[in-house]
Amino acid sequence: MLTTIEKIIFAIATLVSLYFTYRGVDRIVKLISSGRGRPDWKAAFKRIPKTFAKLISLQPVFRFRLWPSIFHAMIAWGFLVFLVVNLSDLTYGFTGFNILEQTGVFGDVYRLFADIANVAILLGMVIMVIRRFALRPAVLSTRKTTLLNPNARTGISRDSAIVAGFIIIHNASRYLGESFYLALNGVRDSWQPTISAVAALWSGVNANTLLIGEHAMFWLSLGAVVAFLPYFPYSKHIHLFVAPLNIWMKPQRRSIGELNYINLDDTSIEQFGAAAMKDLHWEQVMDAYACIMCFRCQEVCPAYNTGKVLSPAALEINKRYNFNHGGGMDVPMLDLISEEAVWACTSCGACVDICPVGNEPMRDILEVRRNLSMMESKFPKQLENAFKGMERNANPWNVSQADRMKWATSLNVPTIEKNPEPEILWWVGCAAATDARAQKTAQAFAKILNAAGVNYAVLGQNEQCTGDSARRAGREDIFFGLATANVEILNEVVAGSSRQVRIVTTCPHCLHTIKNEYPAFGGNYKVIHHTQLINELVAAGKIQLSVSSDRLTVTFHDPCYLGRQNKIIDAPREDLKSAGLEVIEMPRNSSKSFCCGAGGAQMWKEEENGTSRVNAARFAEAKTTGAETVAVGCPFCLTMMSDASKADDGGIQVRDVAELVAERLK
Repeated sequence: MLTTIEKIIFAIATLVSLYFTYRGVDRIVKLISSGRGRPDWKAAFKRIPKTFAKLISLQPVFRFRLWPSIFHAMIAWGFLVFLVVNLSDLTYGFTGFNILEQTGVFGDVYRLFADIANVAILLGMVIMVIRRFALRPAVLSTRKTTLLNPNARTGISRDSAIVAGFIIIHNASRYLGESFYLALNGVRDSWQPTISAVAALWSGVNANTLLIGEHAMFWLSLGAVVAFLPYFPYSKHIHLFVAPLNIWMKPQRRSIGELNYINLDDTSIEQFGAAAMKDLHWEQVMDAYACIMCFRCQEVCPAYNTGKVLSPAALEINKRYNFNHGGGMDVPMLDLISEEAVWACTSCGACVDICPVGNEPMRDILEVRRNLSMMESKFPKQLENAFKGMERNANPWNVSQADRMKWATSLNVPTIEKNPEPEILWWVGCAAATDARAQKTAQAFAKILNAAGVNYAVLGQNEQCTGDSARRAGREDIFFGLATANVEILNEVVAGSSRQVRIVTTCPHCLHTIKNEYPAFGGNYKVIHHTQLINELVAAGKIQLSVSSDRLTVTFHDPCYLGRQNKIIDAPREDLKSAGLEVIEMPRNSSKSFCCGAGGAQMWKEEENGTSRVNAARFAEAKTTGAETVAVGCPFCLTMMSDASKADDGGIQVRDVAELVAERLK
């Protein structure tokens, strides 16, 4: 189709464009490669089928903002088709071979898909442009109080406009060019229904005019691609290539909350956490380029939702804009996120869970905490008591280890010394052992285990804090000491037993730490939550529950470390239903549950300033269900929701699932 001179001009323009594109891409590759660590290629290759399926299905995009997600999918799926369409059009321009003229099933299906994809892209883009620039929803930006690179305040909208303009010009030109081609050849193609309809409009137009129009649209369509390519590495559109790599190459994790292991016995380590961008791991640098700036992570963040200055989206955007405007890997992390925002994070994992491109802003924040706590000794002063308690008495409540079993004084709870060969090792946890309110959960669970005749034991005074709060507050040294000691004890009990010992916990934070983080210390165990064990006992008929005709209504608050981070969702609900309780769901539930506000060591400090408290926001949501009781499965959640209830009018009870089941035992 193109003349010789046109081919030469197009080829030269393409080579120049590719050169500048290469320079941009090369810079990205070098920046990512300068991050700490290297990809685990063996694990990555195993994930190829799963990654491919995730990309084709665009999960987890549809879990949130349904209608925008549908229009985004129309654009994304349309571009998958257009990878072939553009290659075909380029071939036609240089060789005259037009796949659109091919007969048979392949040619027919190709033309149909090309027609549908073009319409889908254009329709999707028009809707998205109206949404961003006319409707301008607040969820597509951040508050003035949030630390956001000044260039991003206007740059995000400008970038969106450039990308939108490119796509619309490219696809509209291609659409018109094909309609001119059909009109020029007097063809009405039923496999290109919409383009044929447009082609009918040009039925009386002069052939030379149509030919010129076809040429012009070719240049405008593919020329737009050539012109856009050098800008591509600097635009948010780069996520089209980086996001698949990000999802595919991410380090293998047992849970979205699992943190990187640091061997503190290695005296050569001089740097802990991230003081600057250069201290981040390679995948954390890649996150900046995978980010599509959709602000979904911000929309689910409990800190941001309650008026705090933290925005996980702003952190990723600041990383990108730092690079795009000449910054390198030496920029301090506190230039990208404020210290106040760092300590507002509850480590709930909602930002990681919801991100459609696999970003993990929570990890960056916890790396900054490691640096502040370990290298600078800068952390909220309220945390000092918890740290001292874990160091001196192996629990953040700072209760003597000698009092560890006082909660079980009136109960027949066997220790490992009395029952050295248990089937179930119950990890009671610091809260249930030392906190007056959480002790009621432990007592209720003990009654259930005894009623079921379970062969179990507890570690008693040998049990220490798992170190979860210390680790998420950045005190890796405290966590390392506790984890090392605990794994040594657990290995002796579990590995030294002739039985297949399972560990059960009444605290999701203990469950998460023992199950997902102790393997790095040589501790690999089968760990379950107490609601799972209760569910097993009910199913096996080992406990019988009295079901009243007067059904109590409850709403279950999913603890972040139970539902979202460890995918334990059904068991607690089945327990409640087995006890004859009517479960009413909150709007945000299961893996989308809203945090209680205690995670990430928030339990031991005051919240940062905001418009409301996280637990108050969650309790208000629970009240909307009209339920008489809020059921929980975590001692931290129990405390936070109970406090919120008291601050309200105290009319709604807050109970652990074990308590509700235990009081209905026959």
